[in-house]
Amino acid sequence: MNLTISGHHLEVTPALRNYVTTKLDRITRHFDQVVDVKVLLTVEKQKEKEKRQRAECNIHVKGSDLFAESSHADLYAAVDELVDKMDRQVVRHKDRLQDHHHEAAKRELHA
Repeated sequence: MNLTISGHHLEVTPALRNYVTTKLDRITRHFDQVVDVKVLLTVEKQKEKEKRQRAECNIHVKGSDLFAESSHADLYAAVDELVDKMDRQVVRHKDRLQDHHHEAAKRELHA
């Protein structure tokens, strides 16, 4: 799995990189056909202070691309929310792949 973590208007510290990597392990535990992961962490220069820390993630899995983003006042909370969203998408993608094969097998049995 290729993992790219980049920052926009912030420096990606080793602690932040380690945190994101640890969180993304959950996704690869659920689905092992992840090819490429790109994470972009951004601090937006908005007047209102809330929800200016943003985390985005593109995951390329065998068969499709998944994308999610999350904004929060705290970057670590934004990463948590982002990983939750990505995890749900990856599990749904995996279920779709498995359901597709089961339906094909059922059709063969009834034919």
